[in-house]
Parts: sequence; C-alpha cells; structure tokens
Amino acid sequence: MDTHLLAALGAFAFVSSITPGPNNLMLMASGANFGFRRSIPHMLGIGIGFVVMVMLVGAGLAQVFVAYPVSHTILRTLSVLYLLYLAWKIATAAPATAHTAAGQPMTFLQAAAFHWVIPMAWSMALTAVTVYSPGPGLWAIAAVALVFGVINLPSVSTWTMLGQGMARLLTNRTRLRAFNRTMAALLVASLYPVLWP
Repeated sequence: MDTHLLAALGAFAFVSSITPGPNNLMLMASGANFGFRRSIPHMLGIGIGFVVMVMLVGAGLAQVFVAYPVSHTILRTLSVLYLLYLAWKIATAAPATAHTAAGQPMTFLQAAAFHWVIPMAWSMALTAVTVYSPGPGLWAIAAVALVFGVINLPSVSTWTMLGQGMARLLTNRTRLRAFNRTMAALLVASLYPVLWP
C-alpha cells in the first residue's frame, strides 16, 4: 500500500475510532460500571467485529442495500430501537459490587454484532473500502481491515480507561446514577444523524 494512502487511511481510522459515538459511549459506561478488565470482551468484540465487517462489506455485502433499498430502512429502524434499549439499560444500571453481579458488561459476540445495526459503522466500512482501499482485490480489503483493527483497539481502550478513571468520582449511588443517565442521554443524542441524516 502506498505510504500516502496508508497515512490517509490511518488518519481516517483514528478519527472515526476515537470520536464519541455509540460504541465509545457504551465502553466509557462499561469502564465506569465494570472496570477495564471486565470490559475487555466488549472492546475485543468492537475491534474484531469491525474488521470482519469491513471484510464482508468489501466482499460485496453492501450490494444488498443497492439491490434492496428497503433493507437500509429496516437496518435504521433496528438500530434506533436497539440503541434506545441500550440507553435504557445504561440509565437504569445498578452499581456493581463485590457481592452482586448487578448487570453484566456486553459480551464479545454482542459487541461484534452491534456494528451491524449502526448506520455509522456501515458508513465507516463503506468509506474505508471505497475511498482508501489500494485496489479491488481481497488482499487490498484485508489491508484496510487490518489498519482499522490496529488503530481501533487502542482507541476504544482509551474510552474504557476514561470510564474506569471516572469510577473513582462515582463512588456513591447518586453520582453513578447521574453519570449513567448522562451516558444514556448522550447515546440517544447520537441517534440524531441516524434519524435526520
């Protein structure tokens, strides 16, 4: 891959991976509520799940949207409903203690599957493949996916560590409840580009 194209792809991957969005807001909430270690499957699910998504989108799955435009509307509706459900789960999360398993962090598979109902993830994958791929072949698409995988994991880890660091400030139930409700509200606010593109 040309170094200029690689630098451009790296910049795109970094900006799109580090900026606030549904995945990063949920990781911040997970770090605050469950800690970094318990959030590792969630982080790996996001990182590896997106690599798989880029590969499949690049291999032609996006053609479904072209052939069946209604599938885009269905995906948008599912994403809104699922994000609202997740926002409600975050807003009503009880503080985890050493003696209770009040709530569980997102699993690897849940996090990996979550990309498929986020239009922003589809946009990122489509842009990465169509703009930054050095060619149409499978190896070129794999190179794009690999760059995203390498850059994404440190980015999402940052959000989880930020949430864990905030947990020190969230030692009483009132502050934790306010934090969780704020994260839930921000997650709902992240639906704005989905509902009004």
